[in-house]
Amino acid sequence: MPVFLKRIVPRSIVRFFGPAYHWALARLAAYWYGYPSRGMTVIGITGTNGKSTVVELSARILEEARFRVASVSSIRFKIMNEWWPNDLKMTMPGRFFLQRFLARAKRKGATHVVLEVTSQGIKQFRHRGIEWDVLLLTNITREHIEAHGSFEKYQKTKEKVFEQLIKTYRKKEIPKIIIVNEDDKHALEFLKYNADKKLKYSLKNIDYILEKDGIKITIEDIVIKTKLSGRFNIYNIMAAITLARSLNIGWEEIQRAISKIDSIPGRFEFIQHEPFTVVVDYAHTPDALRKVYEALKNNNLICVLGAAGGGRDKWKRRELGQIADEFCKEIILTNEDPYDEDPNQILSEIESGISAKPVLKILDREEAIKKAILNVRSGDAVIITGKGSESWMMGPRGTKLPWDDRNITREVLKARDEAYGL
Repeated sequence: MPVFLKRIVPRSIVRFFGPAYHWALARLAAYWYGYPSRGMTVIGITGTNGKSTVVELSARILEEARFRVASVSSIRFKIMNEWWPNDLKMTMPGRFFLQRFLARAKRKGATHVVLEVTSQGIKQFRHRGIEWDVLLLTNITREHIEAHGSFEKYQKTKEKVFEQLIKTYRKKEIPKIIIVNEDDKHALEFLKYNADKKLKYSLKNIDYILEKDGIKITIEDIVIKTKLSGRFNIYNIMAAITLARSLNIGWEEIQRAISKIDSIPGRFEFIQHEPFTVVVDYAHTPDALRKVYEALKNNNLICVLGAAGGGRDKWKRRELGQIADEFCKEIILTNEDPYDEDPNQILSEIESGISAKPVLKILDREEAIKKAILNVRSGDAVIITGKGSESWMMGPRGTKLPWDDRNITREVLKARDEAYGL
């Protein structure tokens, strides 16, 4: 709903008529652009963590199999060889934007589209008017609890798109497919919805080795190697593999595609390996933060983190502090996206979960990154979380500061090397 209307219309009226407003916009957008998703195979990736990585992996495999692919994620928008960053601060864009994107992809000849699907997007009916063919769920952990009211309501919101799958437009011989993570107990509940195929992936029936320079996965007699790191990325890879196999893509194409991927922008992205490690990651939920820290637990961790403002998931701030307290040698708390909240209060709420480790609070995020890197020793690991590849930092009254953790980190490392004559 336009901001100026929200300011003059009573909140109770907005809440009452909001769902109908969003539903009508979704239907109008699809009609306005001629229902473009009916002419392509549409794949939705949802869940709490790993969505963007699975979108990227899946799109790369489809491209390797010579499909003409478009994709939307929190990282970027892509139509075949053309791409541009997602700088909207909105993972799943609005209805007219999405339908316009789909129409453009179809016009340029795309046959397959991979879309990241969020609970906030589903809540505002951005999934309606899109004719889904495949839905994949990565996992379900606590997120957006304040926006949805409870974890149960958050999960129910995710389920709405699965409920719609079999009801959407059927494209000749293309089956309706549901794929879930078998190792996630909440994800299994999504198999109750109707589909032509229901598939599961798991780490129980594969062999894998976390190597120094990546991961080696063996599925039966098929060996897949990647430069990606972390046990959580095995789940992301298995999700993309299961999706690819459901679309009858061969093992050779899958092996080639995954072996070519050096990193995913802002997702456990190694900025430097030696003589000390520097990693930038998007982790902004307790579950994601724990998994990232566990992947680096053999190092002495210097952790730079914050939490988003704007009333977003205040419950998690103390938990983020507790997790940092458990894993990190040094903790530097800093700004993330404060919006209209007092950033000092945000940091204090994170700090309330920290009891055993020294804490520095540096509001200036660039200065916090500098402090972490200047304090580092050989063998240490600096891990900077919360923003990943995001290109803006959101401040009060709608202000936006151009930002990129990765670029800032590279500049700090370069200045450090020059100061030491390296």
